[in-house]
Amino acid sequence: MCSDDVVARVAGVSKRFALYASPRDRLKQYVFPRIQGTLGLECRAYYQEVNALNGVGFILRRGESLGIIGPNGSGKSTLLQILCGTVAPSSGSVEIDGRVAALLELGAGFNPEFTGRENVFLAASLYGLAPGQTKERFHSIAEFAGIGAYMEQPVKTYSSGMYVRLAFAVIAHVDADLLVIDEALAVGDAIFMQRCMRFIRRFRKQGSLIFVSHDMNSVMSLCDRALWLDQGEIRALGHPRTVTEDYLEYSINQAHGEHVDVESVRPAARGKGEASSCGPDIDALTPEYDGELTVQDNLDFASGWKSGAGELLELSFTDEKGKPRQVVRGGERVELVIRAVAYEPMDRPIIGFMVRNRLGQDLFGDNTLAFTNVTPTRVAAGQTLVARYRFRLPMLPNGDYVVMGSLAEGELHDHVQHHWLHDALVFSVSSSTVRWGLVGVPFDRISLEARP
Repeated sequence: MCSDDVVARVAGVSKRFALYASPRDRLKQYVFPRIQGTLGLECRAYYQEVNALNGVGFILRRGESLGIIGPNGSGKSTLLQILCGTVAPSSGSVEIDGRVAALLELGAGFNPEFTGRENVFLAASLYGLAPGQTKERFHSIAEFAGIGAYMEQPVKTYSSGMYVRLAFAVIAHVDADLLVIDEALAVGDAIFMQRCMRFIRRFRKQGSLIFVSHDMNSVMSLCDRALWLDQGEIRALGHPRTVTEDYLEYSINQAHGEHVDVESVRPAARGKGEASSCGPDIDALTPEYDGELTVQDNLDFASGWKSGAGELLELSFTDEKGKPRQVVRGGERVELVIRAVAYEPMDRPIIGFMVRNRLGQDLFGDNTLAFTNVTPTRVAAGQTLVARYRFRLPMLPNGDYVVMGSLAEGELHDHVQHHWLHDALVFSVSSSTVRWGLVGVPFDRISLEARP
């Protein structure tokens, strides 16, 4: 079996499926080979054999995260089903040391006629939890899922997002050694995605993760290694950045190969040509951005913690004149205002924020420490603190974002967090202009010249 530091050992795994042209052929395959064999005739196959996987092998060690990428039909879901034991391999072996918790297709492991509560106990029992253990954890599971009264409704009435909420809440509480997540997580909303990503980042410290996604940024952010499957075979296995870049190049070739021949470019091969002026002098254009941010207060529903010494009261965007804004535009100057109250005296209060994307990645943020180091601001019990951050909004890709807020006391390397809210403010970016990268900047000018 597996050694102490190996959670999964996959060796030479292949999976073949029989593809029938019609139900009639399936019946023929069931009946005729038996008759042909009895008569000593050559047995004929009434199906086409398809190789979903062919000789796949890898080792996953404890605490390691593996991202699996590849086009649709490359065998990713089949491999996950084999790892979870729901599908048997045609050949090869899979050894798992520990408990596996999986989030594969929507509704897997749930009875649509059962309520959410009943399905929690059903799914937890499939992972090996006794009813008493599930009862002890039920409140935490329900709080994580956040579906409220729907917990007592049949899951057949759930939306796809509610399915994922309940399923992920269960697997987050079964003490798994290996967490297997398919693309199903992508249907969650912004706040729940943040909750899931926080759990995954905590889980990675002691457990192992296998993550399937078409989002290359997710793979690079969450995984230590990446495995690229192509037509059931391993095309590459290695560092996530290298593998994902090679996969993207391959995808471009597949999509545009009939028009252009894409060739790998490495740093050493880049040209060093010099530019010289040519043609009439044309003014460079200033690009126009139309990105809008729709802001939503989430203070009353945000998760986090507090000590009782103080509390965040409000996070809001305002314009330069201090007028509250529910819709702001990328590239414009705004002010983020954070109000807090002190319930106990504080000698060196600190208020900070951090903007995160849907994967929980920190994009930008700041705190008042630089100001309070120069001008300490003491606050008495009952007094209100107001922190203001004036800046120009970056250009963000379309999607959902959250603003984390915090109230602390102390110095950079010696402070206490009194109130921390992960999702104090939520905003969505909507734009018809494509953004590149995690954070874009408003360019002053862009130009293009042709040189001899």
